[in-house]
Amino acid sequence: MQDQTPYTPINKVRIVTAASLFDGHDAAINVMRRIIQATGCEVIHLGHDRSAEEVVNTAIQEDANAIAMTSYQGGHNEYFKYMRDLLNEKGAGHIKLFGGGGGTILPSEIAELQDYGVTKIYHPDDGRSMGLQGMINDLVEKSDFPTGQNLNGEVQSFRKMNKMSIARVISAAENFPEENKELLAGISAEAKEIKTPVLGITGTGGAGKSSLVDELVRRFLLDFPEKNIAIISVDPSKRKTGGALLGDRIRMNSIRNNRVYMRSLATRQANLALSAHIDVAKDILKVAGYDLIILETSGIGQSDTEITDHSDASLYVMTPEYGAATQLEKIDMLDFADVIALNKFDKRGALDALRDVKKQFQRNHVLFDNDVDTMPVYGTIASQFNDPGVNSLYAKLIDTINERTGAGFDSQLVAANEMSEKIFIIPPKRVRYLSEIADSNRNYDKWAKEQSAIAQKLYGIKKTITTIQEAEITDSARLIKDLEETYAKVALDFDPKLQIVLDEWDGVKESYANDIYTYLVRNKEIKVETKTISLSHQKISKVSLPKYEAWGDVLQWNLQENVPGKFPFTAGIYPFKRQGEDPTRMFAGEGGPERTNKRFHYLSGSMPAKRLSTAFDSVTLYGNDPDHRPDIYGKIGNAGVSICCLDDAKKLYSGFNLAHAMTSVSMTINGPAPMLLGFFMNAAIDQQCELYIKENGLEAEVQQKIDAYFKEKGSVQPKYDGDLPLGNDGLGLMLLGLTGDKVLPADVYAKIKAETLTQVRGTVQADILKEDQAQNTCIFSTEFALRLMGDVQQYFTDNGVRNFYSVSISGYHIAEAGANPITQLAFTLANGFTYVEYYLSRGMDINAFGPNLSFFFSNGIDPEYAVIGRVARKIWAKAMKLKYGANERSQMLKYHIQTSGRSLHAQEIDFNDIRTTLQALYAIYDNCNSLHTNAYDEAITTPTEESVRRAVAIQLIINKELGLAKNENPMQGSFITEELTELVEEAVMTEFDKITERGGVLGAMETMYQRSKIQEESLYYETLKHNGDFPIIGVNTFLSSKGSPTVLPKEVIRATEDEKQFQINTLQSLNKRYEAEAKQELTHLQQVALQNGNVFEALMEASKVCSLGQITSALFEVGGQYRRNM
Repeated sequence: MQDQTPYTPINKVRIVTAASLFDGHDAAINVMRRIIQATGCEVIHLGHDRSAEEVVNTAIQEDANAIAMTSYQGGHNEYFKYMRDLLNEKGAGHIKLFGGGGGTILPSEIAELQDYGVTKIYHPDDGRSMGLQGMINDLVEKSDFPTGQNLNGEVQSFRKMNKMSIARVISAAENFPEENKELLAGISAEAKEIKTPVLGITGTGGAGKSSLVDELVRRFLLDFPEKNIAIISVDPSKRKTGGALLGDRIRMNSIRNNRVYMRSLATRQANLALSAHIDVAKDILKVAGYDLIILETSGIGQSDTEITDHSDASLYVMTPEYGAATQLEKIDMLDFADVIALNKFDKRGALDALRDVKKQFQRNHVLFDNDVDTMPVYGTIASQFNDPGVNSLYAKLIDTINERTGAGFDSQLVAANEMSEKIFIIPPKRVRYLSEIADSNRNYDKWAKEQSAIAQKLYGIKKTITTIQEAEITDSARLIKDLEETYAKVALDFDPKLQIVLDEWDGVKESYANDIYTYLVRNKEIKVETKTISLSHQKISKVSLPKYEAWGDVLQWNLQENVPGKFPFTAGIYPFKRQGEDPTRMFAGEGGPERTNKRFHYLSGSMPAKRLSTAFDSVTLYGNDPDHRPDIYGKIGNAGVSICCLDDAKKLYSGFNLAHAMTSVSMTINGPAPMLLGFFMNAAIDQQCELYIKENGLEAEVQQKIDAYFKEKGSVQPKYDGDLPLGNDGLGLMLLGLTGDKVLPADVYAKIKAETLTQVRGTVQADILKEDQAQNTCIFSTEFALRLMGDVQQYFTDNGVRNFYSVSISGYHIAEAGANPITQLAFTLANGFTYVEYYLSRGMDINAFGPNLSFFFSNGIDPEYAVIGRVARKIWAKAMKLKYGANERSQMLKYHIQTSGRSLHAQEIDFNDIRTTLQALYAIYDNCNSLHTNAYDEAITTPTEESVRRAVAIQLIINKELGLAKNENPMQGSFITEELTELVEEAVMTEFDKITERGGVLGAMETMYQRSKIQEESLYYETLKHNGDFPIIGVNTFLSSKGSPTVLPKEVIRATEDEKQFQINTLQSLNKRYEAEAKQELTHLQQVALQNGNVFEALMEASKVCSLGQITSALFEVGGQYRRNM
């Protein structure tokens, strides 16, 4: 491995870092940018899901030396080439381009990209030979050249608002002030005659300045459609390394606008909040012709007022958490600021803080004749979309700028002088819910232990009495009498309900000893054989019971373990596994809907239960439509299926009766989950309309209506692309291009719709909390995304959707981002209870929504994974029953397992199947409700037909061939299982208490507690893997004679050009066919959102005629876009 001493740059090197996608790549680029900073560079970090143009524009405006990206099989070739094309096209060909994406970027593709002009794509084998620091040294050294030197045409073109020229001139001022002394003096003289207003914004670190600037800029752009705005944002340089994190851009959505220029500056000096070059940068922007300049400083201390020397009007941003009121007397900016923003106004004591700051402002400015309420201090919540407090602040700032500079900004934005009011997801009085659950569960455990001890004592007395009676002891009568009195006295502390458990124990054992076990499910009698016969003609019990005789042991087992299907459901939520329905899931997602449909039919052909698990491409995951733009075009149908409209969903699931009891569909989608759910539900409804048409012999009549409809529209009916695969009978394709309500009477359609909604089975992931904490496919503001989830659940409750889960509360992505098993379980359950609290706060009945919640965990090889399901079931059941008073069905935690993606390695990929087999064994022994086994080649490519078949075979072999798997509670009775269960359960409770200390799940998310912990654990694992302390066979030990290099895939799965073009054509014909209807539905959708109606109900109609991207854009306008953070 190369020398790991950091390279020392000669020049000031500026690097833009970003991720084109999400998940591990967001975490990976965070690690990389930290090392780049520590190597002395100034880093402008953009985070995940960035378009090529955004990244390139940032690099140009920031005059960066290089761009460093993570990207992977989602059109990485097109993405990198498009970036190089854009850089060349915009005259920035000198900017270096670096990338990495794991083993999925093939060596042949790396060579092609580097020939095209990408400076270097780092492969996993580079990481192994160079080391992390070695790769960064290579990147920084190649990027170490001066910027801003030898100005030429920029001296004139920057005056025409040419952003690249502006950036170069600012760099010249920063890096070569002496060489450009004359030019800069001339610019400053010219700027003195220009009256462009400068708004200075300063405040304490972490007060939310960047978010507030973003909201102010958004309002300015809406308010003044013809005006241009420039932002200079300053962050501190690290004294030790000279590096800097220029982190304001990541928070800003509004700057993606041609009328905005933003430049991030590092202070390049210690203990100061501004750069020495701030005045000249400001003058350059004045001469360039911007209408307003915002100057944002880095976080400041109490005595810093430097901003006021550089601005016409100043805004001081603080939070209510400044300590005692006397601290306000020490803050100099309260003397000098024109306006004060008390941001994060949802914090405790905000109203008191507002009063105190207004009084302090009044005292400092000697305004005792004025009403204290008129002081320019505003409570704001910048993180909340369209916050009324920010509206009032914006109006005051415009007035102040006009007053100070005579700018004459004629604002049309109406501010109703309302105060910020937090829209609470969890009511403040309920913020301790996790600790309340932990206390409740611990109290149950304590009670169970105490009652078991009493039962054990009673059993001992009873046995002693029997022994005395059987023995010929002279004083037996007196002894027995004393013992009976003792028994009666001890029995006073014994819960009489538990006596029933003991009395019925022999009957329970007998019922399982019989060959047939009978039980009721929703008033339906189910008969199950309790034994299987081995090849040796032995009867193997499906459920084995303990041989305990002592009452304390029996009671403890019943209270903490119990048989499957009985509280606390430790061994499983059903008495027996469903016959003919293994937990096997068929996983697919590639190309267009037709190709994935074919894969589904191939995988499920021989199985009675069709459990279709769907992966979507990153275009769909981010709520976008297919497009010719290269960085979108490349991702269409790669690493998932492309779905942009209802017709795509109909084709995707064609040939599977979505209302059949043996069909269930799982959709791995989060941000745009409500839209995909709308497509799915309408596809299911139209399938049933089709069956009704056929059953009633209406085909000819309906076909006439269809032909007339498309004739009127001037278009042809869409078709399934290609031949139908074996097993696809065409169900769902009759009504492509239109919906059942267009061809059937309204009452018939309404009846079919109502019945279908009660029959569909499956789940949509939709878990927005874990998205923010781990994976990051968030698209809407967190509050709006949660509201959408609540609207979906309300719709499900109102329409009797009982068999479809409205959310799959996911730990898988938390684990994939690097969390250990305990953190995964604790965070996931905490998120689940957060949804419970949120839905309760909306007035929903816990027994109406409880059954619609499901969970999704990853299974690694750590010992704790052996008990992850049983611990989850125990904690959930106890909390739902004892804390929330939920019924039995709501107490049952249903969970899906996917084997660990993090343990799929790009080296010795055949060994991955061994790991996956062991993980699947854990899951099946732990009685998971469904299971997805990863394909061994997923570390290097989209799974092939062969690798997916092998993955499915793993669990089929366990379920069908492994003798012990015929038993359904093999974990019970194991000492280590019981020990692990107790250890993990208490560790989760402890984590609940830690989250409570941080204000519950949402409070912890604000300080990024979850993200920090996940990243910390990820780095710990990677460190142990790197240094060999954690042995991984074929990766860091037991290497092959060739050193176990990264394996090249035998077959590379990519979407074809025809598939991509077909998807774009599908979208275009839909948009054209439904142009008027879509406009009408989108307007209605926005109105419903603004009037606090049920957005999902409106979505069910909009999804019939609108594309995914249209709906996403419409909802951004009324719900706000997700704001990324570091």
